[in-house]
Amino acid sequence: MVQTPLSPDILYPDSDGLPMAENTEQYEWIVRLVTNLKHLLKDEEAFVAGDLLWYPVQVDAPPAPCQAPDAMVAFGRPPGYRGSYRQWEED
Repeated sequence: MVQTPLSPDILYPDSDGLPMAENTEQYEWIVRLVTNLKHLLKDEEAFVAGDLLWYPVQVDAPPAPCQAPDAMVAFGRPPGYRGSYRQWEED
C-alpha cells in the first residue's frame, strides 16, 4: 500500500494548544528572561525565544518529540521569527 507523506504542518505543528503560562507571575518571568537574554546577547549571533516548540529530530510519522522551554538560546543561529524551532533545519 502506498502512503502519502505527512505534511510538515501535521508532523511539526507550531502550537501544542497549551497556554504559555499557568499564571501571571510565570508569564512575567518568561517575558523577563527572554527580554534579558536578548539584551545580554545583542552583540552575538544567537536566536532567543520563549515558549517556542523545539523539535530536536526529524521524524517520518507522528508524534514528533518536542519540548516548549520557557526560554531557549541557540548560539550561532540568526535571530528572527520562527513558528517552531526545527533543529535539523538550523544547521
